[in-house]
Amino acid sequence: MQAARQRQARLTKPAGSLGELEELSVRMAGLAASCPPPVLAPAALAIFAADHGVHAQEVTPWPQAVTTQMVANFLAGGAAVNAFARQAGVGVTIVDVGVLSDLDPADGLILAKVRNGTADMSEEPAMSREEAVAAVETGIGVAGRLIDEGARILLTGDMGIANTTASAALISVFTGRDAGMVTGYGTGIDAATHLRKIEVIKRALALHEPSAEDPIGALSTVGGLEHAALAGFVLGAAARRVPVILDGVTAVAAALAAQALAPLSREAMIAGHRSVEPGATVALAKLDLAPLLEFGMRLGEGTGAVLAYPVVASAVRVLHEMATFDSAGVTEK
Repeated sequence: MQAARQRQARLTKPAGSLGELEELSVRMAGLAASCPPPVLAPAALAIFAADHGVHAQEVTPWPQAVTTQMVANFLAGGAAVNAFARQAGVGVTIVDVGVLSDLDPADGLILAKVRNGTADMSEEPAMSREEAVAAVETGIGVAGRLIDEGARILLTGDMGIANTTASAALISVFTGRDAGMVTGYGTGIDAATHLRKIEVIKRALALHEPSAEDPIGALSTVGGLEHAALAGFVLGAAARRVPVILDGVTAVAAALAAQALAPLSREAMIAGHRSVEPGATVALAKLDLAPLLEFGMRLGEGTGAVLAYPVVASAVRVLHEMATFDSAGVTEK
């Protein structure tokens, strides 16, 4: 990191003129233990898909079948994240870690189902501890697989109707904030549904009393299978010294679990954007991560992470390709 700062000081620009990108490049050098760090290409996005039993509490107007339908849309290349990924040159992989229906094999789809959706967390644990561990290990395995296939940076994606309910519950657990402060409108629910969503989360938290000191317990009682897999995905990236760009509220909720499991994993995390979901800002503050983009987005899928990828890659490429004052024959002040 010191070498990266010294190199930044010798590049043909006023000191500090690239702002936050300079410190981002320094962080990437530290993570890779190399200056300059590896060029961050190719990039790989993993969209972890799962369903949620809490859907039965009418926390969203969207039918649960949309999860399966959107997986098909991803595979067909028809979602917003597919368009963004094509523009940015990002590979897309979908992982079925807990979709309610059974999916057929397809190119670009990893079948790694731990169970067919979670249970209703407001009435019973969302899953067993063993299932939560299995989902975490699935995420670790996907990260390792993508890195072994050549990825130099990983991006988080998610799909699961009602997953913002589980996200808010996890953020409440890991930050200590009241459920009402971290629960948003998700896919665009009305005020009555929002209030019901908050009450459902409060009921689940009172029933299970999850603790930030037991991240597997928190994931198993009030999390989702995609949250657990995303936490593992972050851990898998960090263990290999590969950066991982976090998307929205589901990703940062999972990142809190990853940080609780292994605090140093935070050093591999990059906040792609700030979701308008209130829990996202609370989670980012707990993670001490500043988002790169603020577009007022709340789509999920990995869209914010994919949009942020060229920014992160550019920050690193500067260390590789920008001339120094000496090499370019440019006079310093």
